[in-house]
Order: sequence, then C-alpha cells, then structure tokens
Amino acid sequence: MANWKLFIARRIYRSNDGKKEVSKPAMRIAISGIAVGLAVMIVSVSVVLGFKHQVRDKVVGLGSDIILSGIEGTQLYQMSPVVCGDSLMHVLKDVPLVSHVQRYSTKPGMIMTSDNFQGMVLKGIAGEYDVSFLQEHLQEGEIPSFSDSVASNQALVSRTIADKLSLKVGDKLFTYYVEGNVRARRLEVAGIYCTNLSAYDDFFLITDLYTVNRLNNWEPEQVGGVEIEVSDYSRLNEVNESVLALLGNHKDRYGQGYFSRTVEEAYPQIFDWLGLLDTNVWVILILMIGVAGFTMISGLLIIILERTNMIGILKALGENNTSIRKIFLYISFFLIGKGMIWGNVIGIVLCLVQSYFRVVKLDPSVYYLDAVPIDLTVFSIVLLNIGTLAAAMLMMLGPSYLITKIHPAKSIRFE
Repeated sequence: MANWKLFIARRIYRSNDGKKEVSKPAMRIAISGIAVGLAVMIVSVSVVLGFKHQVRDKVVGLGSDIILSGIEGTQLYQMSPVVCGDSLMHVLKDVPLVSHVQRYSTKPGMIMTSDNFQGMVLKGIAGEYDVSFLQEHLQEGEIPSFSDSVASNQALVSRTIADKLSLKVGDKLFTYYVEGNVRARRLEVAGIYCTNLSAYDDFFLITDLYTVNRLNNWEPEQVGGVEIEVSDYSRLNEVNESVLALLGNHKDRYGQGYFSRTVEEAYPQIFDWLGLLDTNVWVILILMIGVAGFTMISGLLIIILERTNMIGILKALGENNTSIRKIFLYISFFLIGKGMIWGNVIGIVLCLVQSYFRVVKLDPSVYYLDAVPIDLTVFSIVLLNIGTLAAAMLMMLGPSYLITKIHPAKSIRFE
C-alpha cells in the first residue's frame, strides 16, 4: 500500500469501536475547541475591521483625507483664511492620487431660540463639495444647492441639535456671532442629518460658503481650508507629503503660509482608539489559538494512550517512530479540519446575521455607531484558516513525541 499510514489514520478516525469509550468524546471535545476558537476569531477580526473602516469612513466623510489650511490657523473650528482660487484648485487636483478637492470655511457662533440656546460651528461649503456622505446620513428634508457666490439662507442641522432645540425642517433659527460686535443671521432648517459622531453632530451646522466668508469678513478667494480626498487611503501619508512639498514653502498674497495634515493627525484621539483595537484582537487570536491547541493536545494524548497496544505491534513489525507519528498527525489533521469547517460555518453565519439584522446594538454616543459593525472579507477568513491550521499542527508535534517512549514488549501487553 502506497500510503498505509494515511489508511490506518482514516480507519482510526472513522472507527466506531465501542471499546474506545474515551477517545470518541475526546475527539468531539477537540473538534469543538477548534470550531469555537476559529468562530470567535472570525467574529473578532470582522468586528474590529468593521469598526476601523466604518468609523474611519465617517471621520473622512466629515473632514476628508487631507486638510489644507493656513499655517497660523490649524484649529478645526476657528481658522485663519488662506487664498484658494481656481489656479490652486487645479494644482491640487494634479497631485498624484488626489481624487477630489473642495473648499470650506467655519465660523463659531451660537443658536438661540425663544427658550433655549446652543453653541455651534457654522461650516460653509461650495458647489464642488461632495455631499454624498451628507446625503447618506440625511434623515429629513433635502440638501440645498450651496454656493460661494450667493447666500442660500438655509442650513443642515444635526439630529442632536434639532432635538435639543426642538427644531423641524422648515423652522427658522437665529444664529449669533461675537467678534468685536454681535452679528446675527437667520437661517431656515433645510434638512436634518445624523452621523452618530458626537464631535460633529454636537456642533456643526452646514450652509453655503458665501455666508460664512461674509461673516468672517474675508477677501475674495479666501477660505478656511481645502479638503482633499485621495484614491488610495493606504498611501495617505505619501500624498500629504506631496502636498506639503508643493505648498509648504509658499505663501498667499496676504502673507499666509500653507499647511496640510492628514485626517489621522486632525483627529488623533479617534484613530488612537482604533489603533488599540488591533492590540485587543491580537490578544483574542492568541488566546483562542492557545485554547484550541491545548484542547487538541489533550485529545491527541488520549488517542495515543488508547492505541498503545497498536503502537507496540507496529514497532514489533519493524516500523520506526517517524512513520507511527505520521499516523497520529494525520488523525490530528482530520480533527482540526472538521473543527475548522464547523468554525467557519458558525463564524460566518454569526457575522452575516449581525450584518443584515443588526442584532447587537451599541450606544452611538460612546462607539460612534448604533450597532456592532461587520466587515467580513475572504482574505481575512483565508488568512485565519491558514494560521489556525499551521499553529494547531505545529502544536501537535510535541505530544506526538510520546510515541517514541513506548516500548514494544510492554505496550503489546498494555490494556
């Protein structure tokens, strides 16, 4: 027989011998350990990837990948103006990997109603602004056609602010701005959005760029900053360095220098939190592989002890330790493979249920999302399966050395 070791391993694995009352439960426990471990790893990795991608997409959707502003005004809310005319917009669009460029300005102020008030930041956007993210998170109303040349007298209000001030679509609200003297603007609520990102929803009203620039008393072509989108997020720092190299040593006609930073630099607390999730998932992976591996070790040792008589007979017939060890490694492979099949089924089903039915909810004020996110990718599943199989098989090499300690004369009489 070409591969008699594989043949014997299959017979032992499929055996229904009633006398082997210990090894069968041990096999089931080993399979269950691998299945549970792999399922937990698939769910953990999918959840962490989901958190990272969805939270990052929200932050990027609100602030873009790279923010270009004046070097003296790097605050997110109160910025020093910088000139950004058509020529600069074309220069930025020509930077490799830049997919979109859009201007914006901000002005801190306050909303007052007859019985309440709320601090806020008025953000002005122009016609080139990509409103797809706002459209995705719009709950009521519509997004007006904002411009840099005419006042719309309309604004988008977050659900948080609307609930605090009892605002509805179509309501009029008065906003006030203090800078030397008090200035007021009346705006109509055109729509209500909700991103569940408290750093944005708690403060921002969105209106046209023209209104904000007039409130700031800025000159033509001056804006608070430029938001730059990149086509490949993995090369974000590379694009930012290109922008810095292009404009870092230049000043506009009013003497203001240019400065750019990535979204990760603008919101370090959020991205630091996302970075900690990587540490957590590695801890989970190591623990699950360890638990599954030790369960398999226990099962293999029990199988070896129950087959001591067979091992002794094979040694008496002239077989060496390496050949006999291969039999039990084949058995381990069968057990691990069956456990991995069940682990994949359980893990993928749990992920799909959460992805489509959003069973597990979250507090958006803490996690920025209202349900546990899932990002299930073929690449991550394949990588987890390969890693689990390799780690588990390596852990089987140690207990298989027990076979070398079994003596034929004693083991043949072993019961």
